[in-house]
Amino acid sequence: MKVNQTPISQAVFIALLGASNVAMAQQAPANPQLDTVVVTGIRAAQEKALSVKRNADAHIDVITAEDIGKMPDKNVADSLARIPGVSVLNSPAGGSGGFDERDRVGVRGTNPSLTQTLINGHAIASGDWFVLDQTGAGVGRSVSYSLLPSELVSRVELRKSSEASLVEGGTAGSVNIITRKPLDFGKALTFEAGIGAVYADLPGKADPQISVLANFKNEAKTFGVLVQAFSEKRHLRRDGVETLGYRQLDASLDARLLTANPGLAGVWVPTSIGAALFQQERDRKGGLVTMQFKPTANVDLSLTGFRSRMDAANYNNNYLHLNDNDAHSVGVLPSVQAGNANLAPGYTVTDLGGVRTLTKANFTAATAGTPFWNGEVDAISRPTSAASSNFINFDGKWKASDALTLTTQVGTSKGRGITGTQDIFAPLIRSTAAGYELRGADTAPVFTNAVSPSDPNNATNGRNFDWIWGVQNVNTTDKEDWAQIDGEFTLNAGILSSLKFGARSAKHQRYTGAMIAQAPGCTGSPNTGLNWGISPYFCASDAASPYNPANFLKPDAAYPSDFGSGLGSVPANIAYYTRAALGAYGTAFSFRDPVLRRWPDNGEYSVTEKTNAAYLQGNLEGQGWSGNVGLRVVNTKQTASNIVPIGRAPAGTVADIKGSLFGDYATLWNKRSYTDVLPSASIRVDITKDLVGRLALSKTVTRPDYTAISGFTTLGSYSDPTGQAVGSGNAGNPELKPLRSTNFDANLEWYFAPRAFVSMGAFHMEMASYITDGFTTGTFRTEVTPAGAPAGTPPVIVNAPYRLLSQVNKKASVTGLEFGFEMPVAGNFGVSANYTFADGHDQDGHVLRGATKHTANLGGFFENDQFSARLNYSYRSDTFIGLDRNSEYSQKGGGVVSASVGYKFNENFSLNLDALNLNNPTLTYFALNDAQPRGIYTNGRQFYLTARVKF
Repeated sequence: MKVNQTPISQAVFIALLGASNVAMAQQAPANPQLDTVVVTGIRAAQEKALSVKRNADAHIDVITAEDIGKMPDKNVADSLARIPGVSVLNSPAGGSGGFDERDRVGVRGTNPSLTQTLINGHAIASGDWFVLDQTGAGVGRSVSYSLLPSELVSRVELRKSSEASLVEGGTAGSVNIITRKPLDFGKALTFEAGIGAVYADLPGKADPQISVLANFKNEAKTFGVLVQAFSEKRHLRRDGVETLGYRQLDASLDARLLTANPGLAGVWVPTSIGAALFQQERDRKGGLVTMQFKPTANVDLSLTGFRSRMDAANYNNNYLHLNDNDAHSVGVLPSVQAGNANLAPGYTVTDLGGVRTLTKANFTAATAGTPFWNGEVDAISRPTSAASSNFINFDGKWKASDALTLTTQVGTSKGRGITGTQDIFAPLIRSTAAGYELRGADTAPVFTNAVSPSDPNNATNGRNFDWIWGVQNVNTTDKEDWAQIDGEFTLNAGILSSLKFGARSAKHQRYTGAMIAQAPGCTGSPNTGLNWGISPYFCASDAASPYNPANFLKPDAAYPSDFGSGLGSVPANIAYYTRAALGAYGTAFSFRDPVLRRWPDNGEYSVTEKTNAAYLQGNLEGQGWSGNVGLRVVNTKQTASNIVPIGRAPAGTVADIKGSLFGDYATLWNKRSYTDVLPSASIRVDITKDLVGRLALSKTVTRPDYTAISGFTTLGSYSDPTGQAVGSGNAGNPELKPLRSTNFDANLEWYFAPRAFVSMGAFHMEMASYITDGFTTGTFRTEVTPAGAPAGTPPVIVNAPYRLLSQVNKKASVTGLEFGFEMPVAGNFGVSANYTFADGHDQDGHVLRGATKHTANLGGFFENDQFSARLNYSYRSDTFIGLDRNSEYSQKGGGVVSASVGYKFNENFSLNLDALNLNNPTLTYFALNDAQPRGIYTNGRQFYLTARVKF
């Protein structure tokens, strides 16, 4: 597309395409036309970014490598957080709680799944290190930015309006991360290195951070090789108090409590509250290699390979009060007498907006002196957690004639999330009294189990142990292969300047391996029980048995003395088991047979998508304006698996998974195909020399979360063979429609001075098939015992109705406004600010998943020839994340302060000190309202000291 530019703006634009960082920008460029353009430092980066933004037809925001180098941006999400309309989450879906590193990127107050992430215009497969994100729904199609260090980046483009030539998938926006190319460098040989360390104040650890870049291009400028590598290790400690879900008191479960306190019917109660110490070592290693061959001025070929792997061994110890057991009238385990407790007078019910919550309660033993089960210590070590992402891609460009240019991409990308081992041990806590008090979302709840936290084996109240969950061998793979060809034919026929056309074919797969549900091993024989392996039922129940954890595993560590500082009143002197001790116990006494303990319907799934797309786009240009209009057509063929027990499979189905103690299974397949027609149009108008207006309309499509369209189904209880009752459960929805949206975007930009602008805009997304939580119904073959039948009567098989929590389609919309401002001020100072308002609701008035109504940034910088400094504050309001443990989950709004100072000794050596989370932000989460806290965490501050050398 042609855009009228001044010679200076043309030069700056060309410089942007070739720049890698300040050193590259200062080198003598290959194009003699650039000799008069000197670009250095923060101000140069701003000028480059604004040049691209101003001259693009689309609504686009740009960050260059110099921006990233001058801010404490340790992954690309940190950089994007400063762009108008961008909100970042500290965890993928919420089940893991929040951490100190930004992980997912959402645009205009929407779920990160609606933001497409590309590298050099192609897909990037991704993995997650946390086990619930590897197997559970909610992560969607978002990419983990924790695998993408900023050192790799030449520039980042965020497109907020779509066009036919773009790969479909980004309803809210599309992020394109552009890496450097060898022939863009000025010198024949370039070397850069960043050598430093990171210090995290909460764990009190310092770790090395190293990145290197080497680039060679021959004298003829026809061949070049770029090699980048990084090795970044750091320790993480997170202190938190978690409330793991809420439920309403119900007569079927809480009969005794409600008989004594009938006014509590329907009141919400927390299920459990715990003091959680999370410790992790993150070791991110990888690199990028690009070879570029340009034998003639008309042919440009490049091959790029990338790999990033983060080993993320982690250990979470949670000292829990199990309030749900206090309330229950019957015990979960017969041997621990759960629920043998009375609610003491003086409890408090808080009513916010008609939602009543039991915010203060104390329980005493129903039988004097008889302890009841009111707590647990969950010790979970995951020594082999890891995530990885890699790709290899071939790019080709051929200028076939003065009028026709052809480009092509062929490549593959693969991401993995791995949790090979979970060493888990959970001693139960019994005492004669327990209680809690919720003190709002901003302060940690207070709780007590009336036993010493330093005695997790709880010897004074009897030894009971519950070795729980422990899925082993979790290995989720994300993979995409693609082939694409594009062309542009210059016409200069009136307002039609050129035609763009192309086609793309891709195959995307997301699948899990065979997972193992561990159980405790028994003396002389393996555990053949069908549940997870609850030890009072099995070999560890005998107090004299060597398999009893109390005779093998002893607490040998303690929470840090400053645990939970600043969060509120938290338990002190909590003892726990070291990772080494848990690993030794798991190795000695676990039963992890890959065949006998395989549990296929506990999360195994496979989804394959084959897409074929073609487009035609006309690029338009007139005096003082430009734009495009186009049409993209894409067909999607979807195949999803559903692994079911053979007893639930249709009659005549043959089992293909055999030998598990949980039974035989059959794999069923759901196949469907659909086609989307996606028109788009945009226009850019130079209203005056300095005032630019934009308007864009488009139709977009974003496909559903892979787990949402898998056939994975977990059925709960069902006991009525007459069909009058309805069973419950959770299920995927292979018939789920993709999210289809009609989008409007308008923006006005005033470039009132060099490196300065003011912008304001409005946007609207009308989603005809938004994807959200809901219920579906289904009929399943179910074994039930006939009502009133004598004991010992064998079950019968019936076709039973079930109501299943699933993903469904609803109508929804997002409407908002954006404002941006940036300008230099006197004395080498500069300021920037932006604000975005986004209001999103579905047809029933519910807030959308990922919705963030307000985001804002305020920043300032100072720079001279040697010294530079930047300070930035990012804010976002409450964000609704979704459901976790069947309970609503939102992150409360808050702000983050980051800062950077640097000193350049000469052209070859500089020193930078970067500070992340400088204000030590507290991450808080809540359920239905502020009276229902879900989690409160602190991760501390991180300081990066880096020496940069280049020659």
